[in-house]
Amino acid sequence: MIVKFVEVFESTKVHSNDTSRTFSLREVFVNPEQVVCVRSDVDVHQRLQEGYMPEGLDPRQEFSRIYLNRGQAGLDIIVVGKPSIIEKELKKNYKQVLKG
Repeated sequence: MIVKFVEVFESTKVHSNDTSRTFSLREVFVNPEQVVCVRSDVDVHQRLQEGYMPEGLDPRQEFSRIYLNRGQAGLDIIVVGKPSIIEKELKKNYKQVLKG
C-alpha cells in the first residue's frame, strides 16, 4: 500500500546576482515498508516563520522528516504534518502477518 503525502522541497531561484532559497510543495508517494524513522523537523517550521515557504500554509503547521531505506544509502524527505499524523497514515491499511 502506497501512502500519499505533501513533500516540502527546496526550489532555489537564481536571478542574475541574487540566489534566494525558497521552498515549494509537491505530492510524494511513500511505501510504508521502506520507512525507517519519522522525526519532527523544526528547521522547516522556522523557515515558514521567516517567509521562505509557499503562501497559504498555516503558521502553526508542523513538518516531519521521513527516513527511507535505500540499501546502503538512505533517503530522507520532509513532509507536511506532525510525526503522530504521519505514523497514523503509514499504519492505515497496513496488515501485518502474525507469527506463531
